[in-house]
Amino acid sequence: MRIAYVSDAIYPYNKGGKEKRLHELTTRLAVMGHDVHVYCMKWWDGPEKSRVENGVTLHAISPLYPLYSGERRSIKEGILFGLAGFKLIKEDWDVIDVDHMPFFPLYSVWLVCVLKRKKMFASWHEVWGRQYWVEYMGASGNIAALIERVAVLLPNRIFAISNHTSTLLDEKLHRKKGVSIVMCGIDYHQINAIAPANVKSDIIYAGRLLKHKNVDLLLHAVHSIKQQHASISCTIIGNGPEQDNLKQIAKELSLEDSVTFINFVPKHDDLYAYIKASKVFAFPSEREGFGIVVLEANAANVPVVAIDAEANASKTLILPDVTGSVAQKNPEDFAKHIEYWLRADKKDIAQHVKQYDWQDIAEEMEKALQLT
Repeated sequence: MRIAYVSDAIYPYNKGGKEKRLHELTTRLAVMGHDVHVYCMKWWDGPEKSRVENGVTLHAISPLYPLYSGERRSIKEGILFGLAGFKLIKEDWDVIDVDHMPFFPLYSVWLVCVLKRKKMFASWHEVWGRQYWVEYMGASGNIAALIERVAVLLPNRIFAISNHTSTLLDEKLHRKKGVSIVMCGIDYHQINAIAPANVKSDIIYAGRLLKHKNVDLLLHAVHSIKQQHASISCTIIGNGPEQDNLKQIAKELSLEDSVTFINFVPKHDDLYAYIKASKVFAFPSEREGFGIVVLEANAANVPVVAIDAEANASKTLILPDVTGSVAQKNPEDFAKHIEYWLRADKKDIAQHVKQYDWQDIAEEMEKALQLT
């Protein structure tokens, strides 16, 4: 099959969960013999508008626009990339899957598909709903909620990345028909083969530094733990609009000797090595459509402490008291759970995530695309 994907951001240029998922699926589908194309922004240097990476053909249908404006996703980027979706009228494919974020491409590609008399599918990572949109954007969130509500009606079929997302599609957006679940995964054997990094840490966080990730909560939890354990160490890997603010909080809490910020790791293997050299993976995010890094940490035999929030699907990946635990959204309870896992026996955590293998999930995606 000639399979087309539409996504503004791609891995490894932008290292988020949705980008990693797209990369793992497309590269495997290419190895399985399919002609795979990804239509995206121009993340690479040089004059070429198209290039092949890992067997997948990347097409730049727009310039590279900043994904964020301050602390929030850029509306301008979403609109401009959405308009670029009309360029697909000149392209051809057997099946097309559009990333639901930032919504606007769903509208343009849907119209292209109507004109070409083709079906459109969409990968859906998370559901916000009106209440969260208003919290995120203020009064203008009502407009964003309407855009989300209409967008969910456009795909012929939706591939939800988790049971949690599938449930919220039904409960918040009333889309139940035509929804399949194609989950995220990990490369279990690759992670298992990685040696721990030389730099060890008690606690580690890895991910984008965004407001909803609540890394400030982690810093306050570390400050609480430090009152009893002066030598506590924490590594925070990632970048984002909250980075300067978080460094300032660490300074105000006198955590300069306890917390290390690492802006970037060049390869995923390096990230796995850092995780393996740590005792607990702290993941205080309140909004996750899945949370691949939870499984990656468990595959590295490291327990995860997440928080209990309605929009946080990552909490559903944790086997309580086996692969980690779920804390309340406050520094005191988060610290208590971290302290428990610093002391607890951590044997055989990895065996519980063996079933989340990317190759199996790519084969599921292949079947889903062929059957729809």
